[in-house]
Amino acid sequence: MLLNCDGPDVRSRPMAAAVRREEGAIYFLMDVRRRKVEAIRKQPRVHLAFSHPGRQKYVSLHGNAEVSSDRVKVNELWSIAAKVWWRTSDDPNICVIKVTPIEGEYWDSPRTWISNLNVAFGLLVGRHPYTGEHRKITF
Repeated sequence: MLLNCDGPDVRSRPMAAAVRREEGAIYFLMDVRRRKVEAIRKQPRVHLAFSHPGRQKYVSLHGNAEVSSDRVKVNELWSIAAKVWWRTSDDPNICVIKVTPIEGEYWDSPRTWISNLNVAFGLLVGRHPYTGEHRKITF
């Protein structure tokens, strides 16, 4: 999920992320005609949330976003999924949102049934259950 401020409101939406570790960035393709692009230009601090609920894995990041019309990067990020929104990568309405993470957190918990057993055991013995690994990371 990509979350950003739009005036006094916070908006969130599912987006297809392209993680580029070697660049220290996460990219998204967006349509420049959408209100969210202008909102990101005005308030570039964004929040990203990733999850794999079946495996009890979660990542939360915040960072700075920048909007560009870099055609080389559009072509690099182009995918079959992008064709749902635009016919070709040459569409002038495609822009790139580059998010540079500042800080993040992750949670890596045991699978659901194990988590449930841990909670039940914690209730029986009066202790907090082991809920997995949690870390904060500054980039």
